[in-house]
Amino acid sequence: MKKVVSIEQMRALERDAAALGLPGPALMENAGRAVADQVRDRYDPRSHRHFLVLVGPGNNGGDGLVAARHLHDDGFSVVVYAVNRAPVDDAKVDLLRQRRVRFVNLADDLGMLQLQSALDAADLILDSILGTGRARPIAGAVADVLDRVNRRSASRQLVAVDLPTGLNADTGEADPHALAANLTITLSNPKRGLVQGDAVNLVGELVVVDIGIPDALGDPLPIGYARAESIARLLPARPRSSHKGLFGRVVVVAGSAAYTGAPVLAALGAERVGAGLVALACPASIRASLAAHTLETTFVPLADEGTGELIPAAVEALVATLSGAAAVLIGPGIGRSEQTSAFLDQLLTRLRQLSIPTVLDADALTLLSRWPRWWERLPRQSVLTPHPGELARLTGATGPGDRLEQAAQAARAWSAVVVSKGPYTVVANPDDRSTVLPFANPALATAGTGDVLAGAILGLLGQGLSTENAALAGAFVHGVAGELLRRQIGPAGGLAGELARYLPRALDSVRRSRESTRRSREWYNRVSSFGFSGVYLDG
Repeated sequence: MKKVVSIEQMRALERDAAALGLPGPALMENAGRAVADQVRDRYDPRSHRHFLVLVGPGNNGGDGLVAARHLHDDGFSVVVYAVNRAPVDDAKVDLLRQRRVRFVNLADDLGMLQLQSALDAADLILDSILGTGRARPIAGAVADVLDRVNRRSASRQLVAVDLPTGLNADTGEADPHALAANLTITLSNPKRGLVQGDAVNLVGELVVVDIGIPDALGDPLPIGYARAESIARLLPARPRSSHKGLFGRVVVVAGSAAYTGAPVLAALGAERVGAGLVALACPASIRASLAAHTLETTFVPLADEGTGELIPAAVEALVATLSGAAAVLIGPGIGRSEQTSAFLDQLLTRLRQLSIPTVLDADALTLLSRWPRWWERLPRQSVLTPHPGELARLTGATGPGDRLEQAAQAARAWSAVVVSKGPYTVVANPDDRSTVLPFANPALATAGTGDVLAGAILGLLGQGLSTENAALAGAFVHGVAGELLRRQIGPAGGLAGELARYLPRALDSVRRSRESTRRSREWYNRVSSFGFSGVYLDG
């Protein structure tokens, strides 16, 4: 699995690669070629012919020069503008000039006038001005160039090399002059700053490319970056001889008079990822309204004295139905009354005694946050799925911080798996290992998608996955379903119920990615026998 790295960790990986015989110039050549390959795969030189490459003074600019050469060789019309980069004795510049690629040094007013004309003519812009080495606020000529680029027409696509110029590679904080990319091609490993802070609005599509640094060098690092082929290994098998008893009975404890949609969506999430049987425990007075919206779910109606709320008197009746249950989800739509809080307190006590894996979501998390030392009441195998507001209430945080560190600290302190929801969801485990998911999708910014996610995690728990693997696989498949929904409907207007319908397709897509990886490995083995010198790296 790829690892998410800090600036210093990336430098250490490069040093380790050099010790293995992969020096900086070789990595730069690999990086430029990989960037050009990604661009060629996405853009046709016939319709996006004119390419403006902006390079800066450091290694990021060197990557851009190599990419410019390969883009020219791939059929793009390329011009290169350099800011604060001296072209003297630069073999990469010489190779461009040998190809008659125009190279302009932005050292005077004339160069800036020429840049404006180049921006007006460009179909594509490659940003390789500043990379991970930026340490100071941007000013002077670089700030002027960035401001001109930011005023470009929206029809001109911008591709960033490693990260958009002006984005802090550790924190995700953006300089006021920072560029916004349509596509960011990050090299070797995703950087921490690409998956938090301001990055979500600047990175665009995020693609990670190999440049020759073996993934094994990053194995000791604690934060992974999920890929479909690694998630596929976690999914339960579905043999032809399957029957529902193989895939678990799970229980959703959800709903109240005010919230009748959330429990149905959670049950759908569990059913759509393949749970064998889903039982919905809800206040008896709302059972009929829920049953009208789901045919496959069974019900455990809980006496509610006509209040439409979960009450403490119903706990023992619920516990009596949990024999044989593989996992329990508590929270979607249960409300936040004192009666329901007392119900939750008593139920968690019994679940600790029964040792049933438990997912806590939505209103259950808000109720927990009101209790002193609430984490001491969690069942031993717990998954918590907070959105940013819920996580802040649970941790007592008063402002934004490092999402990766916040999730890791929470999982460690609470001895639970924490799914910190949002763009680039973080799944953190109590043993200091976390995984970032590669999804930042506005189509999921609608009510009920979190209920579907909690149900998907529950459904995978029911099929025998550990809390860690169920949380990771459930969140990833949910993210893929969100991408399918966005492509079908667009970034707005998709509904949570529609999202649930895409879960089976998402599962199939993830499973097929493993087969694709296997075939790619077989292809490499065949061509390598004929002298091919590339390296296939399993993500």
